[in-house]
Amino acid sequence: MVKIGLTTTVPVEVIYAAGDIPVDLNNIFITSPKAMNLIEEAELAGYPRSVCGWIKGLYSTALANPEINRIIAVTQGDCSNTHALMETWAEQGIEIIPFAFPYDGDADMLRLQLDKLIQALGTTWDKVYEQKERLDKVRALAWELDRLTWEENKVTGFENHLQLVSCSDFNSDPERFAADLEKLMAEVKEREPLNLKFKGKKKRELRIGYMGVPPIMPDLYNFLEEHGARVVFNEVQRQFSMPFATQDIVEQYRLYTYPYSIFNRVEDVAREAERRNLDGIIHYTQSFCYRQIEDLIVRKRLDYPILNLEGENPTGLDARSKMRLESFLQMLRD
Repeated sequence: MVKIGLTTTVPVEVIYAAGDIPVDLNNIFITSPKAMNLIEEAELAGYPRSVCGWIKGLYSTALANPEINRIIAVTQGDCSNTHALMETWAEQGIEIIPFAFPYDGDADMLRLQLDKLIQALGTTWDKVYEQKERLDKVRALAWELDRLTWEENKVTGFENHLQLVSCSDFNSDPERFAADLEKLMAEVKEREPLNLKFKGKKKRELRIGYMGVPPIMPDLYNFLEEHGARVVFNEVQRQFSMPFATQDIVEQYRLYTYPYSIFNRVEDVAREAERRNLDGIIHYTQSFCYRQIEDLIVRKRLDYPILNLEGENPTGLDARSKMRLESFLQMLRD
């Protein structure tokens, strides 16, 4: 069984069908106690400072894990800097397997990409569908945890984030991940519905939606909850769990909104914002990322109070970000 690195969510069923182990490099990077050191190592290797912290972190993370010598890199539908990242990895002797989500979500093009990935990993469509059936059972648990977050109010924003974001690779062990999910859900079902305190008083908590790539600052969720606000919707993390009832794997990855147009993502956020009764939305964008431009469209298309929050390094929320978050929450209360 070979460990195969991922730069973002890809059709992970193909990797499991080939008998290999998917490893989301993002999750290894951001949970490392030396995450900032990994960014600095990339800069010492020649990466410019004005490059996304995630890209620099991924570069060093792969090199720090020599057992990962094959990486599936998404060439369309994720970060435009991935192309150069692939080349610098190849220079270090890592085998790169490209995968592209077609911009317009064309089903025929997506099927072709899946077929190429199946051939590259030496498996078959039948085995892929066997793995889809296996993984969909685990995904159903993640969907239930998400429901417990917004409908029964028993799950914290960070718990929701962590479990949903882990659906990119199922922590490299779907059965163990499922067991951990079941254990967590058994615990949260015994909880009283969350009612966060603010300045020592219990008031109705603010219900926040989080839009954008997972945050590079790990303390965001706790900071919000300390100020009486809870994230009840994590947009991209939820998409990692493939919350779609379809038996067709091509359709599954066509419905997956993140790699495609911002307009598809905004429609998904609008539906969930209404369903989850959101008070406001935090639109997170990474420093030096082209997705910052999309905030123009997000603000025009979503009829909710929106705070654009920018992050650069995994060093926690800075003073300016904390002040902006506090002002945003106060504005929502007023």
